[in-house]
Amino acid sequence: MQQLSGQDASFVYLETPHTPMHIGSVGIYDPSTAPGGFVRFKDILEFIGSRLGGARSFRQRLVRLPFDLDHPYWIEDPDFDLEYHVRHIALPKPGDWRQLCIQVARLHSRPLDLSKPLWEFIIVEGLDNIEGLPPGCFALVAKVHHAAIDGMSGVEMSAAIHDLSPDKPNRIANDDWKPDDLPGVSDLLIKSYFNSLRKPLQFAETIARGVPGLARLGQSVSKGDVSIANQRPAPRTPLNGKVGSHRVFDAAPFPLADIRTIKDAVPGATVNDVILTIVGGGLRRYLLNRGALPAESMTAMAPISVRAEGEKAALGNLVSAMVVGLGTHIADPMERLRHVHAEAVNSKALTNAVGARTLTDYSQFMPAGLSGVAARLYTRLGAANAHAPVFNTVVTNVPGSRVPLYFAGAKMVSMYGLGPIFDSMGLINTIYSYVDTIAISFTADRDAMPDPSVYADGLRQSFEELKAAAIPSATKPKGAKQHA
Repeated sequence: MQQLSGQDASFVYLETPHTPMHIGSVGIYDPSTAPGGFVRFKDILEFIGSRLGGARSFRQRLVRLPFDLDHPYWIEDPDFDLEYHVRHIALPKPGDWRQLCIQVARLHSRPLDLSKPLWEFIIVEGLDNIEGLPPGCFALVAKVHHAAIDGMSGVEMSAAIHDLSPDKPNRIANDDWKPDDLPGVSDLLIKSYFNSLRKPLQFAETIARGVPGLARLGQSVSKGDVSIANQRPAPRTPLNGKVGSHRVFDAAPFPLADIRTIKDAVPGATVNDVILTIVGGGLRRYLLNRGALPAESMTAMAPISVRAEGEKAALGNLVSAMVVGLGTHIADPMERLRHVHAEAVNSKALTNAVGARTLTDYSQFMPAGLSGVAARLYTRLGAANAHAPVFNTVVTNVPGSRVPLYFAGAKMVSMYGLGPIFDSMGLINTIYSYVDTIAISFTADRDAMPDPSVYADGLRQSFEELKAAAIPSATKPKGAKQHA
């Protein structure tokens, strides 16, 4: 058995019927590259079954303590059933992009069964009328609980089911896998007791590591290297209240080469700065149209991986975060990019001064049972509608493959990300790069954003404006949609 960290366990405690805490992806595949030119669902089941040894998350399930007296444990599931986790549906004709987005949103809205391994793969056939895709493509909609993986450790699951060629090369199977027996309640309570004895010492050690960081932060502020002037709650928007149980999904892909050229227009700017600027422009346009744009800049929380080189395959989450202003109050796209870059530099300096890993370590001491009670009470009381949000949205970056990938012989032609939302944060933007494309996909509360295609169009227009401003020879906005 392996106990969840406090950070991983928090995603279990914070889950409510309206706020499932799983992340996901939408991969679109062309089966014409597979042997025979097609892929049967039977072939997919067999293929995934042969790759289960490639990631521990596939066959591990949670065991929770009575009353959540301590953080849960992972065990090897004695009742694992592959056919429960891999499912198959089809879009009705004509099988267009909007139909796929609606279906993906419905699938993502449904919570995972916490008594089973925390993942599902849904094969969606019938993608016959999507611009830029050949007829006959299918999608793989993946759902994995955030307690099991973050964006970086999720690469392990993706690597297990993808190849670099369409011929489905054999891999060494993990034949020594064995299921665990379910632990008894008395055994779990004894473990909880001894863990509670160690907590005070662990807490003291974490504080000791954090004190030098606070001293460094004070020195950086006094020297003027770091500013805390803009560290305030985010402005309220229609996207930052209590969320419902329904979701929307859409995406906007962009050429990675253009993003890199745009970043070179501002010394020191990064690809992430450009993406944050595009998101800021998209939100500005979307909320202006609704008459709800705040006078102050909206902010985004950007997760930061704190995985060491030897922790790439570790289960769970090893992330900290920084908060960056999106410059939604700035109309000029280049001025917005300069603003975002300055904000990102300052936020990274703040995080580094304290120590990103130290901030993560504090999550180990989250009270187990009280966390879930507090989350449910927060939702029931609608408290998110009564205070300013800490940040307005999340922008999380998942690096993808620079070379084409194949699933059961079918070539991946595009990949998009999905994320969880929660009360006071009704929009998450997931950035996924694949080969020569980088896509901004988003998940939002349907009540807060009933018109996701309008926001997606705003992202495209924000990109075109930024491109035209940063690259003098760039073509003017065309308004054309692109999905692959």
